[in-house]
Amino acid sequence: MKTFFKFLAITSSVFVYSQQTQQVNQGIGYEFFPTKSVTSNGKTLKYEDIIGTPYADTDFKMAKLADNYEEVPVRYNSYKDEVEFKKGENIQIVPKQKELSRITIKKPLQTIVNLETNDNLQGYFFELVSGKIALYKKEKTIFKDEALAINSYASSKPAEFIKQNPVYYIKTENNFIKKPKNQKEIIEAFPSLKDQINTYFKSNKVKFNNEEDLIKLVNHLNQQS
Repeated sequence: MKTFFKFLAITSSVFVYSQQTQQVNQGIGYEFFPTKSVTSNGKTLKYEDIIGTPYADTDFKMAKLADNYEEVPVRYNSYKDEVEFKKGENIQIVPKQKELSRITIKKPLQTIVNLETNDNLQGYFFELVSGKIALYKKEKTIFKDEALAINSYASSKPAEFIKQNPVYYIKTENNFIKKPKNQKEIIEAFPSLKDQINTYFKSNKVKFNNEEDLIKLVNHLNQQS
């Protein structure tokens, strides 16, 4: 009898766990064909026929989408601002809903968050520093249509994906600093840390278009706040 109740407890816990771990393709994704793009003249091109790529990494990496959801392989499309996930042979889109707004890629460790900045930009950002003060990177790729030759002396130019320079955002308590430019801007955002910021800049040469420098700066601000 004891053995029976022990078996019943184990099977019950397995059932509860399976109920809690949701399948990501049960009503929250939809089939998608990311190998196509439509040009302005109506011609459909496959991604492989376009120069460049909208993916930082074309490979899918295992990721945690949210608590109580199974892990799935994902990749980020910076042209369409979509996180794609793979289920079997199907490629689907992670819906932009609150419960799935923080996606953690396991290797290499990366966090993608869906948020809205104070300049009304909403979408996916790579979180470079977390904490009271955070640092985010927005990646974007644009599509440039093919240019057909206008005469026999000119040559056609193929369609291409063009990766834009990333845009960095520093998240303060109530706002965002978009494209931080100088020391004065940082002090204005954190007036209570003015002395610490001045000291930091005296000892460190900060290039505001350098990701590593921004990571060090924001980590320092978190330590001082």
